Parts: sequence; C-alpha cells; structure tokens
Amino acid sequence: MVDSRAKKLFSAVAADALVTVQDDLRFYVTGFNSSFGVVVTDKSGTVLYTDSRYLEAAQSRLSDSGISVSEYPRGIKLAELLADYKSLAMPFNRITASEYNDLISAGYILKDSAPAFKSAMSVKSAEEIQNVTLACQATDKAYCELLPQIKEGMTENEVAALLEYLMRKHGASGTSFATICAFGANASVPHHETGATKLRYGDEILLDFGCKINGYCSDCTRTVLFGDDGKHAEFKDCYDKVLTAHMLVKQEFHSGMTGRQGDAIARDYLEKFGLAKFFTHSLGHSLGINIHEAPNLTPTDESVFSDGMVFSDEPGVYIAGRLGIRIEDTVTLKDGSVCSLTNSDKKLTIL
Repeated sequence: MVDSRAKKLFSAVAADALVTVQDDLRFYVTGFNSSFGVVVTDKSGTVLYTDSRYLEAAQSRLSDSGISVSEYPRGIKLAELLADYKSLAMPFNRITASEYNDLISAGYILKDSAPAFKSAMSVKSAEEIQNVTLACQATDKAYCELLPQIKEGMTENEVAALLEYLMRKHGASGTSFATICAFGANASVPHHETGATKLRYGDEILLDFGCKINGYCSDCTRTVLFGDDGKHAEFKDCYDKVLTAHMLVKQEFHSGMTGRQGDAIARDYLEKFGLAKFFTHSLGHSLGINIHEAPNLTPTDESVFSDGMVFSDEPGVYIAGRLGIRIEDTVTLKDGSVCSLTNSDKKLTIL
C-alpha cells in the first residue's frame, strides 16, 4: 500500500525524484514513524534514509513494503545525497527559504509536490479509514468512562489528564492535539486553554479531545452540564439548536457538494434563530495523519467532497462570558452519505 502511494505521488510530480523530509508526509509515504529521515522516490523505487536510532526498526517494519531502507550517510548535506538528480519535487509550503535557496544554489530544478500530497491525502483508503475508526472508538470509550468519574472540585487539568489516560488505556499512542476542557463561562472561548479552574455545581463542561492509533487521528467535542441549578434555560435552548444543526449536516450533506455548501447547512439553520453570529468558526476540517488537513467545510471553500474523505462536523455557539456549546463528530462519506465514526451520546447529558 505505501509503495503504491509513493509511486502515485512520483508520477504526479514530473521530477527526477520526489524528496520527502517532513515527519507527517514521510509517514504517509512509508508508514514508518520517526523524527528523522529522507525519503527519495524515483523511477526505480523508494528509499528511506534514516539514522542509527531508527535503522533496525525501519528495516523490520518495511521489510515487505517494497521500500528500501539505508543509513543516512554521516556528514553530508541533502544536496549531496541527491547528486544523481537534476529536478526534485518537494512541498514548497513545508520547506524553509534557506532549504529552497540551498538546493537552487546547488543547481537543482525544484518542483512543488504539495498539490500532489494534498490530492492524495484528501481521500482515504479503506485501511486509513479503519485506523481513524479505531481512534474514534477509543475516543468514545474513554469519554463514556470519564463521565461518572467527574467530581465537583476537580480542575480542568485533572479532567483533561484523566480523559487522556483513558484514551491511552483503550489503545491510543497519544492525543491528536492538546485536550480542551472548559468549565462554565470558559467554554465561550472556542479554544480555551485548559487550566486550574475548579468545577462547581451547575457548570457546563466543554470537552474537545481526540487520540491517535496507528498514526491516525480522531476528533470529538461534547458539551454537558454538571448538575442542573435551574439557571440554564438559554443554554438548553442553544444546545438544542446546535445539535439540530449538527444532525442536519449528517442528513443533508452528500458527495458532490462543496465545503461551502456543507458549512451553509449548519450556518443557515442557526441564522433562523439569530445564532449564526455566535458561530465563530467553520463547520469542519478534514483529518487523518494530521488533525487539520484539506479540504475544509468553510464559508469560502469550494472544494468538492467525495466518498473516502474524513472530516469533522462541529457547529458551535459561543456567547462571551455566558456559554459555549460545540458538538463534534468525526465523519466520513460512504456511498454518497455521511457516516459517523464517533458515536457517543450527543443528547444533552446532565451529570
């Protein structure tokens, strides 16, 4: 599978060699995770050059992949390693000006591989979707185990740490991103920095969390109430509206629609109740190896979505100093329709 990825990318870049050094893109091409390495794909095949920290593991992991593994020669620069080629394809949006200038100065013709990666990574294979699904299942299990363990007086940091532990308990290698836990009015900041705020009776709790399994991400947000003090009429009304917007996307979005059209499904519904002005971010983003990939569901994204794409459905309403609500699932398009990969309960939960 990974060897065919390398071949597909190489055929798309029209260069003597496709050169990949970025950690995430290198993992995409090889299926091997490391903090250092250079992948070179040419008409003869693909070679991963890495150092002694990873050499044995890489040789074992890639023994039947069709990708060769060699030790990166000590003391030589990238330009010297690639001396057999005239034109190189590298992602221009992921290399520094210094790297670009060094290779140009060495006489190479550089071509941009970023569009090829963007296109290839936007549609997931069955294996990739299975890995995302595993991460989503771990996320769901962790969340369900977390809820009965939340107690008054716990801090945001403590709840976030417990949730991260539970995701690892269910097989995660780590988190997809820094876990967000927001109590009370802190939830009105969409990307609140989890801190030392203590939980009180009647607080809302917003949790935005995800984990990685086999190198692939999950992403989920749930908003719950910690007890009902009778002061949450506005919150409950907004919650119902956000949940309806979330479910409308699942019902109405389909293959062949654009990201802009997907965003409009949720935004137009919230606008009916004067809430769209409080929906301050886009509806969703693609995810896979990275938590943010392309295409996206925004008011301006005209990318056409197709089967095999994996993305988030996360409408929200944020009223400064009062409340914040976000309901998010990781979803994919299958047979033209939205299929949810995170499936924990989205009805308003009162602990």
